[in-house]
Amino acid sequence: MKIAILSPFYPFRGGMSQFSGRLYPELSQKNEVKAFSYKTLYPGWLFPGKTQFVQDGDAALPVPNERVLSTINPFTYSTTAKRINRFSPDVLIIPYWMSLLAPVYGIVCRLLHKKIKVVGLIHNAIPHEKRFFDAAFARFFFNRCDGFIVLSEPVKQDMLKLIPQAKIMLSPHPIYDQYKITMSPEEARKSLGIDPKKKTLLFFGLIREYKGLDILIRAMSYLDDSYQLIIAGESYEDFDKYDNLITASPLKDNIKALQQYIPDEMVGTLFSAADVLILPYRSATQSGVLAVATQLETPVISTNAGALGQSILSSGIGLVVDDISPDSIAGAINKYFTNPDLQKEYILNLKEEKKRLSWPAFADAVERFITEIL
Repeated sequence: MKIAILSPFYPFRGGMSQFSGRLYPELSQKNEVKAFSYKTLYPGWLFPGKTQFVQDGDAALPVPNERVLSTINPFTYSTTAKRINRFSPDVLIIPYWMSLLAPVYGIVCRLLHKKIKVVGLIHNAIPHEKRFFDAAFARFFFNRCDGFIVLSEPVKQDMLKLIPQAKIMLSPHPIYDQYKITMSPEEARKSLGIDPKKKTLLFFGLIREYKGLDILIRAMSYLDDSYQLIIAGESYEDFDKYDNLITASPLKDNIKALQQYIPDEMVGTLFSAADVLILPYRSATQSGVLAVATQLETPVISTNAGALGQSILSSGIGLVVDDISPDSIAGAINKYFTNPDLQKEYILNLKEEKKRLSWPAFADAVERFITEIL
């Protein structure tokens, strides 16, 4: 088959670029694949982080791609469609995660040759931080798709509400396999400047309201001095409110905040240092962070948000909290550390989960789905 992918690719960094960058070589094993990317993804004034691009020290996944699309230049929409038409793929895969991109994708798809099938790879059908136009924008793009790949059951249900007749393939988020554990927990903690002997919790990933970091910081008040917390991720909102919570915490000296984009080479160190990953999310669909934890065999304590709870319980890789509150999260943390048998069980299950959630298996499922559509 000839497959085109329209997505952020290297030199863009972040989850979408990583996901597409990992999917590209897998699909290229058996197919002719061409990557189309962005000249401009987010205008600078709209992007909440420090930079959208790979920096020195990032272990990025370079993928040969045509940088042609600019979200802020409508003339590039037709140029993008022409370049894709020239390649003449059987199918175009478009990863989708935010409604502001839907009009761009919808216009590009309208300009494609009729014979080209379009598959939306839907990370979030409706954003976590909802706006009044989300559903209308999403439908504009979704109505131009011939099929959809989703990574969790809640996203599938959101899709069916928007497009009841949608043809959907559900396959769990495959694990990222570029990260490695390279040192002992004690060595990793020393390198991060924290106590090598304390029980270590990790909050990892972009910091946004729905991810519940404030709940986790408050949960520290219910724990004793034997615990410490690492917060690692770039904040996409004002971090002052979290700083104020840390300052007010009785365990403020046990909380280390690395408020920055985390380069790939640092990921292994952070997960080496952690005993357990905490996901105190208020809402969720699937989680790329959970995929990283699975690869690095780090057990998880999570709220029962979206598909996270069911995913963790069905695979047996951690504890799930039904009540999204500081005392409930603290209770689960204490339960985890007072039961060594649980920890051993979760790590054994993580090893099995790694085998199931491989990129080759995901790519095979995508290929079968495309064949059905064609």
